[in-house]
Amino acid sequence: MSSIKLKHSGGNGVSISAPDTNPSSDRTIKLPSTDVDGVITTKDSNDSLQAVTGLNGTAFSNRNMVSNGAMMVAQRTTGNVTTHLAFPVDRFRVIKDTSAGSFTAARDGDSPVGIRDSLLYTVGTAFTPSASENAFIKTALEGFDTAHLEFGSSNAKTVTLSFYVKSSLTGNFGAAIVNGASNRSFPFTYSISSANTWTRITKTIPGDTTGTWAVGANVAFQLVWALSVGSNFQGTANTWQASAEYSVSGAVSLTSTAGATFQLTGVQFELGTVATDFEHRLYSVELAACQRYCQIVRGATRNDYRSNNRARTGNNMNFFTEMRAAPSATTKTAVHSQNMDSVLYERVEKNGLIFTAVGIATVGGTDGQQLINDVQLEAEM
Repeated sequence: MSSIKLKHSGGNGVSISAPDTNPSSDRTIKLPSTDVDGVITTKDSNDSLQAVTGLNGTAFSNRNMVSNGAMMVAQRTTGNVTTHLAFPVDRFRVIKDTSAGSFTAARDGDSPVGIRDSLLYTVGTAFTPSASENAFIKTALEGFDTAHLEFGSSNAKTVTLSFYVKSSLTGNFGAAIVNGASNRSFPFTYSISSANTWTRITKTIPGDTTGTWAVGANVAFQLVWALSVGSNFQGTANTWQASAEYSVSGAVSLTSTAGATFQLTGVQFELGTVATDFEHRLYSVELAACQRYCQIVRGATRNDYRSNNRARTGNNMNFFTEMRAAPSATTKTAVHSQNMDSVLYERVEKNGLIFTAVGIATVGGTDGQQLINDVQLEAEM
């Protein structure tokens, strides 16, 4: 059995040996390209070895920088959203900065094989944005999660975006990568050639050596899927530019067709030049990641005495996980209220708050005060 030995200058080396049994035909092993570092551990469908320290020069797990890319988590609602800035699923927001027309968006059970859910956008009354108006879906990535990409420096890394789409329309659709300050962008197009058929799209994007890209608890990247974009936000495809461009001229205007649909799922954003298989994560892991930006927490407080005064009673509310920033707190659902007039959310911090209820005067035989609320906490970007 023949072998090749790669010898280190220190004397020892590594041997590459022929297989133990004779293969049915000659096989070709392609080494990784010189611009990708990594340990060789897997092969693709063409028997080419992949450059991986894990995969794509990063870890086997946690290579996807997108939270809820499979659209599993929808804490805010299980139904349709119809308004600008709404979240049909966690981390994915619908933009419609025009009063014209209408839409619905929701989590949907129709999805490609191996993925359970998708985000479904349906045009109601058709509308075409003016030059300064837009309609798109986006998700924001936090600087803590993307700092290793080193965008904005000479060390900026190449990244790859992949996702599944399905639409009732065909043609070239627009999408973009935009920084948090919305003054650097990389618009591009992708093709849907068959209506109502799931298609996987992959796009490799060179790292941007210019601009400001957050490295802390603020928006670093915005991933944008254009539905209809005004001409003021249409840029040159496949190049970085010093402005916010969400699409390119001539891309499909989905919202111009009443009843048109657009579905999205399996969103992955990773280091390197190869679009690896979508990284499936446990629901509990995805939920915890989403709860950094939104949580629904049940708070309760009570006292058991009668009072002629507006008694105040309160408890600490601890969050499920530390949030990105001190959140806004609003009552999502008033589960139970007895002799209560109002509720206050005080001393709000990233890990918790004080849940304080103000009771009404209880006179005669009326019992004390009780309050149970589901509280919506928002620290989205």
